[in-house]
Amino acid sequence: MSVTTWRLEQEARENAFARRLLVEYNIKEVTTQRQAKNGTREFEFPVSSRRPASKLRLACFKSGYVRNQNSCGNPYQINKTYKQERRYTFLDENGLKDYKTMQIARQKVWTQIARLNYMLEYYLNNYFGYKNNRCEYSGLRSTQSYTN
Repeated sequence: MSVTTWRLEQEARENAFARRLLVEYNIKEVTTQRQAKNGTREFEFPVSSRRPASKLRLACFKSGYVRNQNSCGNPYQINKTYKQERRYTFLDENGLKDYKTMQIARQKVWTQIARLNYMLEYYLNNYFGYKNNRCEYSGLRSTQSYTN
């Protein structure tokens, strides 16, 4: 199978997933042409966001992040977090110094279909009140919280 064929199949699966979101959950895709060109897909959900008179919007980015697009003024990432150690080397008056810090990092979701599924699981767990915390589309039981 060539790379082109594989990409076309992946894109067809992603589009089928987006159509199922519309049919099963009334989740509409509102991606602009510029977003599509950059590999981003944005969806509007049938629930209100924190801001009055607006619907919840989540977007899946090519970079591996899933973001809430319309809350508190700035889009924020809903990817899971973890702590990581960062090391730096600086030159000061005594020579080279090594520093270590602990930082919070975001776990990236690498494939578009996985990001779409992650977005759906987040919506079902936090907004939909889905019974038994189960996403039928993925067939997986969600055991982790998707909130920060």
